[in-house]
Amino acid sequence: LIKSLPLLSCKTSLSFGKGLGVRSFNYFKTHHIMKFFFSCDWGTSTFRLRLVDAENIKVLSEIKTRHGIAIAFESWKQTNQQEKTRLAFYQTYLFEQVKKITVPFNDAVKDAPIILSGMASSSIGMIELPYKEIPFPCKGSGLVIYIIPADEDHRHKMIMISGARTDVDVIRGEETMLAGCKISEDDSEQLFIFPGTHSKHIIVKNGLVKNITTYMTGELFDLLSNKSILSASVKKDDPEPTGSNRFFIDGVLKGRASILSNSIFHVRTNHLFKKTTPGENYDYLSGLLIGHELKDVSANKPPSITLVCSEGLKKSYTQALNVLELASQVNYENADEALINGQWIITQQLGYL
Repeated sequence: LIKSLPLLSCKTSLSFGKGLGVRSFNYFKTHHIMKFFFSCDWGTSTFRLRLVDAENIKVLSEIKTRHGIAIAFESWKQTNQQEKTRLAFYQTYLFEQVKKITVPFNDAVKDAPIILSGMASSSIGMIELPYKEIPFPCKGSGLVIYIIPADEDHRHKMIMISGARTDVDVIRGEETMLAGCKISEDDSEQLFIFPGTHSKHIIVKNGLVKNITTYMTGELFDLLSNKSILSASVKKDDPEPTGSNRFFIDGVLKGRASILSNSIFHVRTNHLFKKTTPGENYDYLSGLLIGHELKDVSANKPPSITLVCSEGLKKSYTQALNVLELASQVNYENADEALINGQWIITQQLGYL
């Protein structure tokens, strides 16, 4: 399953500019040997591609689209082609995006490998790879890696990192972000929380992943606020996540202590009885679902909690953990930075870069 190829490097003399709607970062010109790689996070609903200077893990250019794996898979199915065509179909889209973000860099990055994490290795992805079973080292040395060599049509080698599983749960992508986080290798238990559509809680001890638990917090919020009887009672007023008002706090406390299916219905009755506005219900429902997700965390009180997420989700989850009197244990890692660091660490230590 695992293939290995010689290490790649290239001389660089970079030029910079904007092209095709891609965001380019200001960067100093260099004239020495330097490695680059493309960091690809192909999720269910979102595609992200970044060109990274591996010498100092600096993002040089990036692109983000809504062409997630779910859309890619449906598009491929509509072609009615045989299974053997699936990889090439996905590669067409991937390399179109690579071309877009490399326009300002000429040939300096022509041989840079592409490291893929997330749903690209799932049953609806480019190639389905098996999950790594727990326990395994947090830095990813035991993960399943698959190499797609460069060829005449696709000059960038592709390195795919697969996910991990327990008997009842799975992750794809979070195992890579975890490898990019600061992790203690002593015998103290650490909890890493990855908020999102499907929030993942990963327990680490002695440098090993010991357990994985998924909470469908984000998806439940979307379904309840947009597609249920509650939709008329919930409206986002503030363009930024709130997480600091009394309605959010009330939701967190009730989510921890009450029966969720009953508390959810109070979103509707509070609006019917004019106790809350739809905007206040938005905060209440958010707090309710996050509080319920953190119910076991509140009961177990792990000595170390690390949030790995965006700044927006950090705001809500930090506030919720503060309400649950766990703020002193909380650390933070930016999810984008953790992903890129993790991709570099995993592939470098295994000799693929």
